[in-house]
Amino acid sequence: MPWTEITRPQYDRRGLRYASDCTDEEWALIEPFLRRTSKVGRPCKWPMREIFNAVLYIAATGCQWALLPKDFPPFTTVQYHFYRWRDAGVLDLINAALVEASRLMSGSDAAPSAAIIASQSVKATESGGLCGYDAGKKVKGRKRHVITDTQGNLLWCVVHSASIQDRDGAPGLIAMVQDIFPSLQVLFADGGYAGNKLQTALQAIQAPRLEIVRRPQKAKGFVVIAKRWVVERTFAWLGRCRRLAKDCKNGSLHPRHGCSSPLSEGK
Repeated sequence: MPWTEITRPQYDRRGLRYASDCTDEEWALIEPFLRRTSKVGRPCKWPMREIFNAVLYIAATGCQWALLPKDFPPFTTVQYHFYRWRDAGVLDLINAALVEASRLMSGSDAAPSAAIIASQSVKATESGGLCGYDAGKKVKGRKRHVITDTQGNLLWCVVHSASIQDRDGAPGLIAMVQDIFPSLQVLFADGGYAGNKLQTALQAIQAPRLEIVRRPQKAKGFVVIAKRWVVERTFAWLGRCRRLAKDCKNGSLHPRHGCSSPLSEGK
């Protein structure tokens, strides 16, 4: 969205303690998912909003857990709750709810019928874990494989070795998204997903129709490619989180789906 005199005040975060903190409006959407429901166990000493703000701070700044500022709860407390939310699928529920809210606010149907698939290879450190060499991008590390809707909202993400080609990693990712969003009818992709091997694999799982959007043959230099530019903008949004600048940890993948969150990629 372009910055105008009308839109700029809507995104002004200078009045917050940290720019990464939740506003009151944002917390109103997220708080119901983080509300404690169990009546057993020791009551939480720290406000859940402060714990969530600490998670957002680490994602935005890229600092280590132990370097969390002292005005937040202890980093071990923040770490415990983050991993608990991750393992229980709470972060997945929050993402799905925000995607639905964003689509409804823009006048679209709550469930997407079209999506875009793409990948991004990022360097990894020497800490071990999943690692491979992407010969096309000349990057040694891991690959983020994502599917977004046509507005750029992230539907699902899988992290795997950068050596796995897009057409080989796509079937598993598409199968996951198909289970969560059965309304999908078409997927847009670049030329890396072309070929009979992937088409055969998608037919076996009755996946949505795959449509390859190619770069115009007569184009020279940088051009905006229809449909595909949306997912590239999503990667740019993710790049605002310094935690995602480099995959620092030894493959902290989601225990159920292989999905990595911003905090899972740094120690």
